[in-house]
Amino acid sequence: MSILDPLKRVQNLRRSDAARRAAGRDGDADAAGRVPPGQSLTRKFPVLTAGSTPKVEAADWKLRIFGMVEGESELDWEALQALPSSTHTCDIHCVTRWSKLDTTWTGVPFSVVHAQSRALPEADHVMLHCTGGYTTNMRLDEMLEDGVMLAYDYDGEPLPRPHGGPVRMLVPKLYLWKSAKWLSGIEYLSGNRPGFWEGHGYHMHGDPWTEERFG
Repeated sequence: MSILDPLKRVQNLRRSDAARRAAGRDGDADAAGRVPPGQSLTRKFPVLTAGSTPKVEAADWKLRIFGMVEGESELDWEALQALPSSTHTCDIHCVTRWSKLDTTWTGVPFSVVHAQSRALPEADHVMLHCTGGYTTNMRLDEMLEDGVMLAYDYDGEPLPRPHGGPVRMLVPKLYLWKSAKWLSGIEYLSGNRPGFWEGHGYHMHGDPWTEERFG
């Protein structure tokens, strides 16, 4: 597992991005258009984090839902397991330039949680909060798309702690930093504001197909 210094990480990625462009490298040519520009395939699942890995047991897990809502609420592990779930197979892409194809996740679609969150009409973004203080911002309309889920299983097994267990957000269409690990809160917002990596120079959106790495 790599623990990353935020400023050094952004500086290193900017240097490697400039070097790749100067050399005319566009990433892995395999996989018939499934690998975005500048990415390379891996069969591994690298573990990268901006801090130490928190230890949260499933029985103790809680999700705070707050911000632009009619009333703050909380979801615990038992309540999450009682909600309708789905299984989704997708490709994932990390801003550090690796892509992994055909990953399979099970969890509760965000749309299911949103339906009972009583968000106010003016809410158009969310901030995802994580144990340890990490945050990342998302457009609410994109959170409601197919495949976005509160994931608790990976490849048929409980989600390992280094990969965000017991629960992480999965947002497969964006760079993986948006799929916040160790999810602990969903804050509804009116307007957009930067999360952790966005505040250190990453893009506010993070589309891998248009290489939205930096702001």
